[in-house]
Amino acid sequence: MPSSSAAQIPRFFLYGEPPRAADERFVHLELLDERSRPANWTIRPHAHPDLHHLFHLESGGGVADADGHRVPFSAPCLLGVPAGVVHGFHFIAETQGRVLTFADSLLRELARREPQLRNLVSRGLWMAGLQGAGIPQLLQQLSRELGWAGIGHELAIRSLLGSLLVESLRLQHDVSQQAAAPAGSHAALVARYRELIERDFRQHPSVEASAAELGVSARQLRVACETVCGTSPLQLRQQRLLLEARRLMRYSNMRISQVSTYLGFEDAAYFTRFFARASGTAPRTFRARSTRQ
Repeated sequence: MPSSSAAQIPRFFLYGEPPRAADERFVHLELLDERSRPANWTIRPHAHPDLHHLFHLESGGGVADADGHRVPFSAPCLLGVPAGVVHGFHFIAETQGRVLTFADSLLRELARREPQLRNLVSRGLWMAGLQGAGIPQLLQQLSRELGWAGIGHELAIRSLLGSLLVESLRLQHDVSQQAAAPAGSHAALVARYRELIERDFRQHPSVEASAAELGVSARQLRVACETVCGTSPLQLRQQRLLLEARRLMRYSNMRISQVSTYLGFEDAAYFTRFFARASGTAPRTFRARSTRQ
């Protein structure tokens, strides 16, 4: 494991607050400028391990930095930032909107009733327009509900959050080629496999071991991944490793040998070959280019 002196990607509870475990019922709503204005409208790259964001922008705009990709946006729009995604923002001064933050445990609970809700947090940062959506009204209702503790308070919050997530899912669906992930058993299996990847990608389990944990054969898992994603189960896992490697080399000052060890590679030379083969550039070259951007 890397030494304690190696600075990793900044992680917060809410931006600027020390990390802590999120309560399984955690829902938080605040005005965008509460944290952005004191930071001169610049939120430095960071991540939240178990909290998701929905940014509702009413006016203004800016540029998001999500895992090294620059994404310009302008209001009115909705931005989804899943837990774990390294993200930062440069907002235009006086941009107005709200930031909804909620625990991953709440999303999982709601996704048991509507599995497609997992699409909201399976694709990195995403953006959608707000034409015809009821997002502003639902956020206003949620803001009122969070401000008091009357009868049925918890149920009302979960109900409003569920409605907000369904509206968001529909907006995301419209943006992504008029269809979310392919429907059916293949998509459900791949969603479960992605959860396994997120849990143990640093341990490098075999495809056979993952398939057995999912209760299917390696062939069934391969067919599902190729149908839904156009790639193999092994390639999906390698893509996740590559993403984390890029995050660490772009946003932390860990040495390349420390990144290799942190990601479960026993041999730093093998990690270098893996990274170069997967990304088309050597780790040192990638880091040098990232620091110049």
